Amino acid sequence: MLSYSQRLRHWLRGLEPKVLAHLHGPLLERARPWLDRHDVFDFNRRPLAVGVAIGMFCGLIPGPLQVPSTFVLCAWLRGNAIAGALATCYTNPLTIVPLYVLAFQLGQWVLPGTYVLPPLPSMDADWMQGMLDWARAMGWPLLVGLPLMGATFSAIAYGALQALWLTPAIKRAWQLAMRARRRK
Repeated sequence: MLSYSQRLRHWLRGLEPKVLAHLHGPLLERARPWLDRHDVFDFNRRPLAVGVAIGMFCGLIPGPLQVPSTFVLCAWLRGNAIAGALATCYTNPLTIVPLYVLAFQLGQWVLPGTYVLPPLPSMDADWMQGMLDWARAMGWPLLVGLPLMGATFSAIAYGALQALWLTPAIKRAWQLAMRARRRK
């Protein structure tokens, strides 16, 4: 019976031909050689891990710039763009406020001096403008905390995906070492 990580790898490897089939369309036909060379749609361990790490970092970028910046960085750093775009989904209207508060606290911890977290705006007709003003009032601690938190999330995601992907190989090597030890 296959383990969870083996089933996930098998599913991802089965997904690759389907994604590559879409590259034969007229829209991406001219860019296909460049995209193939840069592992943008490669579903192997390294491009997937790099794509997820980039997505975790770019997920903290405000608004509609998350996915385009993920695509650009995945093309530049040879990461899987689909995995990167999916990884940005951890930020949404429900999670962005707690993540920004956490980034503010991290920036406050790193920067010298004391900073006060501004109060959240009320839920009235001008709520969106109040949220933008709230984010602007966070200032330097937020500006320093967001990249630090994004880099931390990226490192954790990269390491977790590498470990998940290599778990069967590590388990097999461990079992071989234990058998060799028992024979002695």
